Amino acid sequence: MRQMERRSFLGLLPGAAALAVAQQAGKDGLPNRPKVPGNLRLRARRRAKGKVSEQELTWPAARTAIIICDMWDAHTCALSAQRVGLMAPRMNQVVSAARSLGVMIIHAPSDTMSFYEGTPWRQRMKNAPAAASPFPIINRCPRIPEEERAFPIDDSAGGCDDPVVKKFSGPPYPWKREHPAIDIVGYDGVSESGQEIYNFCKLEGIDKIALMGVHTNICILNRGFGTRQMTRLGFEVVLARDLTDAMYDPRTRPFVSHERGTELVVEHIETMWCPSIQSVDLTRVVPGSAGPIA
Repeated sequence: MRQMERRSFLGLLPGAAALAVAQQAGKDGLPNRPKVPGNLRLRARRRAKGKVSEQELTWPAARTAIIICDMWDAHTCALSAQRVGLMAPRMNQVVSAARSLGVMIIHAPSDTMSFYEGTPWRQRMKNAPAAASPFPIINRCPRIPEEERAFPIDDSAGGCDDPVVKKFSGPPYPWKREHPAIDIVGYDGVSESGQEIYNFCKLEGIDKIALMGVHTNICILNRGFGTRQMTRLGFEVVLARDLTDAMYDPRTRPFVSHERGTELVVEHIETMWCPSIQSVDLTRVVPGSAGPIA
């Protein structure tokens, strides 16, 4: 009964059918997403020496993955949780459209892997054989000294903008799973491991990553699958700037609104690590690129 409750949210793809696929695949592993034609056209924004530029990128859907970072069902900061709750349905619309175009969807709600254990989505990522990487893949990539000195916001106290910030000493965390407004279906994968995600991408010929989720100044940058590490590993990376949110408190430097604080971190990423895009670019392909004309 407990196992059934844990999986009940996966109703969009019938749970019994999905588990039957996993059992039938057995030692041969789970089926992975078919590679289909179709090119995404991304308007990528970068910054250099204070100047903004845009470049049009053409990404084959078959070589592209979206990684959804830490969109949890709960948080220690109530205002952060409220913003995630508003973002999740919009994110699900984008991800659903991208999935239908053949883009791989990887859900990365860290610290919640036990919730997904035994599901096809979790097993798919674990099944990928180990791939050699140019350097050891670590779980967290902290800010480099140059970045720390120039970081645009002060998040040293955690960044929660609740009127009264509750002290939180550590595990157990209040989050148990990804936000239920985001569907996990079909050929999706679930992992919190940079190494697992790297293995899977190498197996599937994925070399382009679109990141979305929270928090822009922490996990989007720091995680083993975040912008720092994935860029260093040689992936082309973009951040969906309209589907992210920072941990920033306007009572701290530079004393701007929360929205502007998030924008400042996005601008920092555009300067130091990777371009940003609007998520709508992930929802359509270039006309005529998706295959034969009927």
